[in-house]
Amino acid sequence: MLTQTPWLEHTFRFDFPAGMFPVFIERLRGTAPRIEEMIRAIPGKKISKRKNGKWSVKEHIGHLMDLEEIHLHRFHEYILGKETLSPADMKNQKTENANNNAKRKKKLLNAFRKSRSEFIAQLEKANEELIQRVAIHPRLKVPMRLVDMVYFICEHDDHHLT
Repeated sequence: MLTQTPWLEHTFRFDFPAGMFPVFIERLRGTAPRIEEMIRAIPGKKISKRKNGKWSVKEHIGHLMDLEEIHLHRFHEYILGKETLSPADMKNQKTENANNNAKRKKKLLNAFRKSRSEFIAQLEKANEELIQRVAIHPRLKVPMRLVDMVYFICEHDDHHLT
């Protein structure tokens, strides 16, 4: 099997129509059920173990939950018309400090599901003008519409689910 491309090596093209926004919302909505299906029958101890120095399954779930805060913050930056989005913590200190492996998998998943649902509820209020509003992504240094940011989050989700 091929080795997965590291996240920071991903490249993105944001050239799809804004009408893809509802599709990306559904991808966001599907992350929690996909995680649940993937881990349903796996014992908590097994998904708490790191492999080759990489995060455990629980740490990946916790990381996705942690990022909901920056996603919502950036969404509000689009609303405010900010020129550049706030940077994410590329050291992932919140995830590193969270001790997610000590948490029950159901608690982690429920917390992620709740925060993701709140984020989606906000996105669903966006009008066409907001969906196409542009801001610069701080790491990629490219203009990114709100629809592009949602696509970017979907890709990040899939990266961690893989």
